Amino acid sequence: MDWMVAISSLAAVMMGLGALFVRMRAAKKPTSARKIIMPPLFMSTGALMFVFPMFRVTPLELLEAAAVGCLFSLLLIKTSNFEIRGQDIYLKRSKAFPIILMSLLVIRIIGKLVLSTTIDVGQLGGMFFILAFAMILPWRMAMYKKYMTLKRQLPDQPIPIT
Repeated sequence: MDWMVAISSLAAVMMGLGALFVRMRAAKKPTSARKIIMPPLFMSTGALMFVFPMFRVTPLELLEAAAVGCLFSLLLIKTSNFEIRGQDIYLKRSKAFPIILMSLLVIRIIGKLVLSTTIDVGQLGGMFFILAFAMILPWRMAMYKKYMTLKRQLPDQPIPIT
C-alpha cells in the first residue's frame, strides 16, 4: 500500500502545480461568477467515491477532515482578492498565494505519510477528499461574495445584441 500513498502524493503535487498555474493565468483574464462557482461543483462529483465501502469514513474522521479543510481555507480566503480594471473584475495577484498553496500541499503530503501508517489508504483518500472539498467550498463562497460586492460597484452595462 506504500506505493498507493506515493502515487496519490505525486498526483497531489501535480494537481497543486496545476492549480498554481491556473491561478496565475486566471489573473490575466477577467473573472466571472461562473468561473468561481464551477470548480466546487465539478469537484463535488468526487463524492461518488463514497459509494465504495473502502473510501467511507467514520463521523469523527469526517468532522476532523472538514475542520482541517475549513481551517486551511482561511489562508486561501485571505489571499484571494479582486480588483476592478476598466469594466471588468480581475483576480488580484498575491505573492503569498503560491507560498501558501505549496505549504498546504507539503502539510497535506506529510499528513498523508504519517496517517497512512494507522488509517487504511481508502479511508485516508476519503478523508483527504473531504479536507480538499471543505477547503475549496468556503474559499470559493468567500470569493463569490467578494466578486458580487465588486460587481455591484460596476455601472450597468447594456446587453449586447447578437
